[in-house]
Amino acid sequence: MKISETSARETIYWTEFDTAVGTMRMASSARGVVYLELPLENGRGFLGWMKRHAPDAELVEAFKPNRAYIAQVTQYLAGKLREFDIPLDVRGTEFQCEVYAELGRIGYGELRSYADVARAVGRPTAVRAVGAANSANPIAIIVPCHRVIASNGHLHGYGGGLKLKAHLLAMEQSLPATAQGKLF
Repeated sequence: MKISETSARETIYWTEFDTAVGTMRMASSARGVVYLELPLENGRGFLGWMKRHAPDAELVEAFKPNRAYIAQVTQYLAGKLREFDIPLDVRGTEFQCEVYAELGRIGYGELRSYADVARAVGRPTAVRAVGAANSANPIAIIVPCHRVIASNGHLHGYGGGLKLKAHLLAMEQSLPATAQGKLF
């Protein structure tokens, strides 16, 4: 994935939508999804993302440009979709984008540790940096940072909360949803 450049005339289309796990916010550019805000987030993340990655963009509330993307997220959360076919407009540092590309290679129902991801991007000692990149992931769920766990098998950190992370992993692995203890 490459870091996207923005122009002063760029438009970011956003809308809120209800899902089985709560209300989310989707934002997209002409190139694809730029942001997916999880239910427990408070909107400050999106505004911070806008300041860093699209400071001169026009922000327009609009459902239609996001309709197909929302349909796929809704289908995934209902357990009816395993792989997204959504154009993404990923923005971040070069390292973050490398991590996000690696996250995209983790298949439905699979798990990786932060150390696994660090090794896969060629930076085996950058485990904490991988965690920081995951925490900055603007397109959670679609870029599946929820599939990354601690090396000891415990759940660790998630923008939507550990309860949502456990729910997503349980849905993908057909396990009881729990944020307590190990998954396996």
